[in-house]
Amino acid sequence: MKTSFSFDDSSINLLGDWFKLNYVENQGMAFGATLGGGMWGKLLLSIFRIVAISAITYYIIKQIKQKAKIEFLIVTALILAGATGNLIDSMFYDFIFSADFDPCLSYNRLEGSGNWAECTYYGSSELVEVRHQGFLFGNVVDMFQFDATWPGWMPWLGGSQVFPAIWNVADAAISIGVIMVLIRQRAYFPKSRK
Repeated sequence: MKTSFSFDDSSINLLGDWFKLNYVENQGMAFGATLGGGMWGKLLLSIFRIVAISAITYYIIKQIKQKAKIEFLIVTALILAGATGNLIDSMFYDFIFSADFDPCLSYNRLEGSGNWAECTYYGSSELVEVRHQGFLFGNVVDMFQFDATWPGWMPWLGGSQVFPAIWNVADAAISIGVIMVLIRQRAYFPKSRK
């Protein structure tokens, strides 16, 4: 995606004009959410991912030994795979694409970072605050977007986007896993009878 699609490209329709392929980078969690700002927020998020991945891996191994339902193991593995995918982006993105770092792009800017770079465009330049780079500080690439709006007659929602976030496969895996756990929690965690 990074090598064949640029930030300036317009979106590509995948299914009609309501499901599109875009190119966006973000410094945060699923759907572009962040855990605080600046270098410490990003570092805390990366450390949280490592701890969560370790805990989920331990939990899955424990569930396999206890002969848990295969459906539950698959759902838990989806959450693990999604978290791991986003962590891999954060860990190695800057090493793979370090030559492509552009301080003028909005997703590389970060107010309050204390990390300054020169942004040059149209013959003039300015100093801008940019995100930190390196191990555990890389951006996550998002690419899918539902471009549907609520009908105008709906109160409070009319005319706004149904789901405005741009997301990736890892976000989808985490979301599907969590939704399945919520929907099927009685099957996954049956109460023991006394």
